[in-house]
Amino acid sequence: MSQSTSPSPETAAVACTHGPSELGPQIERWRKPYADAGPERVATDNGLRVRFRQGTPIERELRALVDVEIECCVWADWTVDEDATHLILDVSSSGDGIPVIQGWFLDEEPVLPTACC
Repeated sequence: MSQSTSPSPETAAVACTHGPSELGPQIERWRKPYADAGPERVATDNGLRVRFRQGTPIERELRALVDVEIECCVWADWTVDEDATHLILDVSSSGDGIPVIQGWFLDEEPVLPTACC
């Protein structure tokens, strides 16, 4: 099952609609699935790919997190797919969005912005 955004990343400004009271809890929610990410966190030409170990609680939470991100970060395309053993998160954008995305997820812990972009 695939989950993806519909807005065009090329037409949206790189900006987050989360307010400070929403951003902190969202960052905390990312910590558990991120800790369960497998060894693959790879920069792609237009963003990044992260593989997560598959499991029902992780899948539900990852998809719920992506649903929030789809609403607040319309400048990026968020897709969750799966293979036999992993959930695969692809986040892509263009221009200034690419290094923003890569900066969030390529470190050992998720580094989502502490303020709106």
